[in-house]
Amino acid sequence: MAALSFKTLDALQPKGRKVLLRADLNVPVRDGRITDLTRIERLVPTIRELADKGARVIVASHFDRPKGKRVPEMSLAPIAQALGQALGRPVQFADDCVGPVAEAAVARLQDGDVLVLENTRFHAGEEKNDPDLSKALASLADDYVNDAFSAAHRAHASTEGVARFLPSFAGRLMEAELNALNVALENPVRPVGAIVGGAKISTKLDLIGNLLEKVDVLIVGGAMANTFLAAKGVHVGKSLQEADMHDTARAIMAKAQAGGCEIVLPVDAVTATEFKADPPTKIVPVDAIPADSMVLDAGPATVELLREKIVGLKTLVWNGPLGAFELHPFDAATNQVAAEVARRTQAGQLTSVAGGGDTVSALRHAGVADEMSYTSTAGGAFLEWLEGKTLPGIQALGEISERFLPL
Repeated sequence: MAALSFKTLDALQPKGRKVLLRADLNVPVRDGRITDLTRIERLVPTIRELADKGARVIVASHFDRPKGKRVPEMSLAPIAQALGQALGRPVQFADDCVGPVAEAAVARLQDGDVLVLENTRFHAGEEKNDPDLSKALASLADDYVNDAFSAAHRAHASTEGVARFLPSFAGRLMEAELNALNVALENPVRPVGAIVGGAKISTKLDLIGNLLEKVDVLIVGGAMANTFLAAKGVHVGKSLQEADMHDTARAIMAKAQAGGCEIVLPVDAVTATEFKADPPTKIVPVDAIPADSMVLDAGPATVELLREKIVGLKTLVWNGPLGAFELHPFDAATNQVAAEVARRTQAGQLTSVAGGGDTVSALRHAGVADEMSYTSTAGGAFLEWLEGKTLPGIQALGEISERFLPL
């Protein structure tokens, strides 16, 4: 994603103005309880700054996938309560995001008040980027602030469409995310490396292709590494791999060699005959994987190799674990490499940016998610940025805000 110029809250004088804030309140909920408050907590600085400066803050967000219908269990009402607790101030709620109910709720706002609108995806026009829904949302406010990088890869009415009708700004969370991503790949301090893990090459072809052109060292882990090893003629036993991607893997390695990008693969592995927690395991060189076994983690020699590579880096982007970290003891390589990345980051020797759902979970499991330079809670948006794609929600901030359309 090419760097774009965009306005931040520094350019907004919000006192007495109605500010439509696109947030991401799509938090995980189990049995009616929010299991991770990270996204809510990260929104607090933007909302608090706007409210403290006298804005009338109108928060819009999607939640889950109601597919254009009103689904009671997908209401934002309980999440609005959690937001109020995080803010330490009252948060009002409107039972719709547009129309008379929303308009009346906005009309009651005083300077410094915060209002959460109902789930934008209760309207089919949200995901269709319907101009009429965009206009209706825009009509509620004087200004638009996007603080939802995690939804910026979607050209929806509340993420891209509304920016065509209002002066638009990046919130503090969006600003921090874009600055971190810019430092990581657009203007990195070299040498720069990337760790890419996960199960399949086929799902990360665009990502790998873009990284090959931008990084000096590409560390491949997880089951994806098995496909690269097999493509080199290594017998990987019963390990998860993509036999139909061997030619692609060889082409990637050839392109990396031609471009001066070093690809680092595991040199040893932790194997087991069963995929479960705490089975009998063997640590073997990658050229001695038993025929009846599967690779479930990188081995200690690989961890040492990766530590050596990381010591030589100034910037690191991380997406994907190095093994089946959800099961003990196959979290060891991810935990140990994460600890090294965190140590060097905290010592000021490395700029580290991590993101993607499994990556964040793995770093939390390792206890170092807060010790990276930046850990992105965005899933699809972070991946599409790594793939070099233009994100509609970001493009709207950078290109449309200067020529917004009349309502």
